[in-house]
Amino acid sequence: MKRQFKTGKLANMTPLTGAKLVKTPVQLYRYLLRCCRLLPTKATQQHYKHTSFRVHSDEDDPERIHQIIQRAIEDADWVLNKYKGKQ
Repeated sequence: MKRQFKTGKLANMTPLTGAKLVKTPVQLYRYLLRCCRLLPTKATQQHYKHTSFRVHSDEDDPERIHQIIQRAIEDADWVLNKYKGKQ
């Protein structure tokens, strides 16, 4: 099943294709920005954009970084599901 990345259109599958490939903070950032583009309104997109990146910017433990990445993907999945039925 292909996923279309159009603003305001949530796809049937979540998390987004490629979530398993996210291994670094930069990849996570790009993944979350793609998730934000799927949210229904510009205000909603802006609300979720850039949240919590500065909080963990000084983290250097690889295991903790992995935990943060996993949690961020789960949170993005939750947000996408929250707005899925509101279109």
